[in-house]
Amino acid sequence: MTVRAPFHSAEHHPLIDLERHVSARHYSPLPIVASRAEGSWIWDTAGRRYLDMMSAYSAVSFGHGHPRLVDALIEQARRLAVTSRAIYSDQLAPFLSDLVKLTGLDLALPMNSGAEAVETAIKAARKWGNTVKGIPDGAAEIIVFDGNFHGRTTTLISFSSHDQYRAGFGPLTGGFRCVPFGDAQALRAAITSHTCAVLIEPIQGEGGVIVPPAGYLTEVRRLCDEHNIMMIADEIQTGLGRTGDVLAVNHEGVRPDGLCLGKALGGGLLPVSAFAATEELLGVFNSGDHCSTFGGNALAAHVGREALAVLMEEELPMRAAQGGKVLRDALEAANHPVIAEVRGRGLMIGVQLVDTVSARDVVERLGQAGIITKNTYLNTIRLSPPLNTDPADLKWGISRLLEVLDECVASSNSRASGAVAV
Repeated sequence: MTVRAPFHSAEHHPLIDLERHVSARHYSPLPIVASRAEGSWIWDTAGRRYLDMMSAYSAVSFGHGHPRLVDALIEQARRLAVTSRAIYSDQLAPFLSDLVKLTGLDLALPMNSGAEAVETAIKAARKWGNTVKGIPDGAAEIIVFDGNFHGRTTTLISFSSHDQYRAGFGPLTGGFRCVPFGDAQALRAAITSHTCAVLIEPIQGEGGVIVPPAGYLTEVRRLCDEHNIMMIADEIQTGLGRTGDVLAVNHEGVRPDGLCLGKALGGGLLPVSAFAATEELLGVFNSGDHCSTFGGNALAAHVGREALAVLMEEELPMRAAQGGKVLRDALEAANHPVIAEVRGRGLMIGVQLVDTVSARDVVERLGQAGIITKNTYLNTIRLSPPLNTDPADLKWGISRLLEVLDECVASSNSRASGAVAV
């Protein structure tokens, strides 16, 4: 594939200027204005093409505009889209049936955003703690982990490790105990008679693509069983093939009591999420305890069901494992001095850079070189392309990344030489 010369920044694009004028200042996007996308590629308004190495944080795991999913969306939208849950639809039951079969759980409650799935899990865990375990109402505790990211609702930011996520948004919600991720001793020590659940990401995405030590999830499961605690896995980013298996917990053969899914569940077309769980946990809800006008609508259910079918029929977990090996092999073979560590599983990879190089600066340079991705904590660049990305495109993306890192080294050396010369 031909390497294109870097383009000039679109920083002053009129649409960027307009958005900055009318939108709340809650995000810092790259100065790229997308106008269309297909597969693993995105085009901007000037017709420039970019390899998508971000997949909208796994929401576009099947690639942009997957033909089967688009056809499913159009066909269902013409028949039936939204009725609310006041009546049944002919789409929800088949969707939830496929979902619980895939996850090995008993029940599922559909929502829209990933944060709503986690909020649902928290409500279910607390009610189970009160009505089944006998924890006094209002006293239940859920153990969470340093470096976590579960969403940005008031409750979810209340136990975030990142100061900015909490600052100015108080009063915050109590009922959470935070312990170091990957430390089984700390988890054991935090458990009390009021603990109703452990809420864990099998791999921390926003926290820097952190993979826990081998056997850790198995130990979490064992401790939950020992102390009669619900284990809830947040697989909104890691689930549905991203890590090289259908679920990230499958790598250790762990079955959680509850599972939060989202992002990829909507096929890159709609916000679709769900909380799947055992009968014991999710069975505590009664009519009126929890609901959503749009959650489980016929359109979302139909697209979600087709997304699950595409996942398995196109063997996307296996393709993620293979694509991840392509990326890791290329990164490790390069042995680049700017790369401090490569972490992750499947096509969820974090490239941590040395402290002398800014991950944000590298991400901006990558945008100019035709690669879209984002940096995250620990000075880390995410590499999470669609699961069906062509291996040749993955190799091209890594070659551009390495070229950009070479530019950073050359720029740093140039500045150092200038300083010496002075």
